[in-house]
Amino acid sequence: METKVLTAHVPLSLAEKVDQLATRLERPRGWIIKQALAAWVSQEEERRRLTLEALADVDAGNVIDHQAMQAWADSLDSDKPLPVPQ
Repeated sequence: METKVLTAHVPLSLAEKVDQLATRLERPRGWIIKQALAAWVSQEEERRRLTLEALADVDAGNVIDHQAMQAWADSLDSDKPLPVPQ
């Protein structure tokens, strides 16, 4: 696999935490950073996918009225909660 060197300035406190993790896990600092970056990129890709899915639902009219949702949420503290809005 080809690699590319990336450089970033990070706060000293974050760098120290990375160093502590590297020591505790007995892994190189670069491995820790690569794992963290890969997890963050994956999370952001999933966030983007979910956002596009939600926007498609809105475009298709698959939405729940705000007042109906608020009434349902407010009813959760009562003895007889409302059914989940459809």
